Amino acid sequence: MSERSALLRRIRVWVVVFVVCLVLSGLTAFPLVHELRWTQSLLAHTPVGDWLPGLSAWIDRVRDGLDRADAEYPFLLYGTDWLAFAHLVIAVAFYGVLRDPVRNVWVVEFGMIACAGIIPLALICGPVRGIPFWWSVIDMSFGVFGVIPLSVVRRKIKTLEAMGVPAGVPVTV
Repeated sequence: MSERSALLRRIRVWVVVFVVCLVLSGLTAFPLVHELRWTQSLLAHTPVGDWLPGLSAWIDRVRDGLDRADAEYPFLLYGTDWLAFAHLVIAVAFYGVLRDPVRNVWVVEFGMIACAGIIPLALICGPVRGIPFWWSVIDMSFGVFGVIPLSVVRRKIKTLEAMGVPAGVPVTV
C-alpha cells in the first residue's frame, strides 16, 4: 500500500469515527423522556446516585420538567427533534470529506469552528437557563473532544494535499 493510500485510509477511519459519534449524539436527542426515566432509575438503583447526589437531584429535576413538558406542552420537545436532525445533517456533510478530503477540508474546518462555538454557548446560555456549571462543563467537553479527531483529520488532509493530490479529483483507494 502506498503512503498516499495509507494516509487516505487513516483520514477516512477518523472521519467515520467522528460521524458515528455525531449520529449517535443526534439520535439520543429523540427519546429524551425515556432516556431520563432510564437514567433516573439507574441512579436510584446503583451506588452512583449515592456517590453523585448533585447529579441525581439534577436528573430528577430535568425528568420532572420533561415529563411536564411531554404531558402538557409536547411541542416544546420538537426543539430537541430539530437538534437531533441538525446532528444528522451535519454528519451527512462529512460524506464529502470521505469522497474528496482535499477539496472538502472546509467541512472539517466548519466542524472545528462548531466545536469551538460550543464553549461560549454553554458559558453564556447555561447560566441564563439555570444549568449547573458542572453540566455546562460536560456540554463543553463535546466541543473539546469533537475538535480532537477533526484536528487530526485536518492535519492529515493537509499532508495529503502537500503530496500533490489535486483538489476536485475524487480520491480512490
